[in-house]
Amino acid sequence: MNALKNKVSLIGRLGAQPEVVTFEAGRTLARFTLATNEGYKDKSGQWQDITQWHNISAWGKTAELVKKLLNKGQEIMLEGKLVNQSYETKSGEKRYSTIVEISDFLIISARAEK
Repeated sequence: MNALKNKVSLIGRLGAQPEVVTFEAGRTLARFTLATNEGYKDKSGQWQDITQWHNISAWGKTAELVKKLLNKGQEIMLEGKLVNQSYETKSGEKRYSTIVEISDFLIISARAEK
């Protein structure tokens, strides 16, 4: 039951080509953005779309698969967990961000649509 406490599932499209970094210790990190879309009817009955952007990261073997298989524009489904991060700017201001750290993904579209 512990695995259900912090679990995220998203379906969306990659906003950019994944950025992959391999650290000196050999650990690999992949980062990319994912756009998800929702539709709703406004007060006048017209359909409106809302796009949400999510910061995604993957580590280790999952990062290697991201590097090998994923490209900008592809539609994927992913599972992971929310991770809150904090950092300090050069001016000393404390900032916070939330990312989705993925554990698995599934490619929905074979390649990016043009």
